Amino acid sequence: MGVSTPRRLLLVNGPNLNLLGIREPGVYGHETLDDVVRIATDAAASHGFEMRAVQSNHEGVLIDAIHAAREDCAGIVINPGGLTHTSVVLRDALSGVALPVAEVHISDVYAREPFRHHSYVHDVAAVHVIGEGVPGYAYAVNLLVDVITGRADG
Repeated sequence: MGVSTPRRLLLVNGPNLNLLGIREPGVYGHETLDDVVRIATDAAASHGFEMRAVQSNHEGVLIDAIHAAREDCAGIVINPGGLTHTSVVLRDALSGVALPVAEVHISDVYAREPFRHHSYVHDVAAVHVIGEGVPGYAYAVNLLVDVITGRADG
């Protein structure tokens, strides 16, 4: 097909990430969700990509945004928050749209409580950035763009 790859990414932040900068700053830092969106948007722009950002505390809103991404996005950067460890339907939405996915976690979930060690998203993500703080979003965007453009395997 002669269809070109869209030059847009979807940034998805799950439940409680709207509280960044307030919630457990010893774990998540002092940066806010606005900082996350700015960092990810700037990283995308450096590669000629636009960014559409969504955050919700409601799983269905996130799933609807993921479904819509198949129409005009080249990939998805997602921090599912606590849904990482509980949501098969979020994993199925990501799998179902067949777009490259970058999974991001601000904290090192593998150094935290045992229930955080399992990710339903892990096997559908081409990129994993874990425990790099808010700058990890920029790393994830850069790695995802490499996957999308064929410069790396993820």
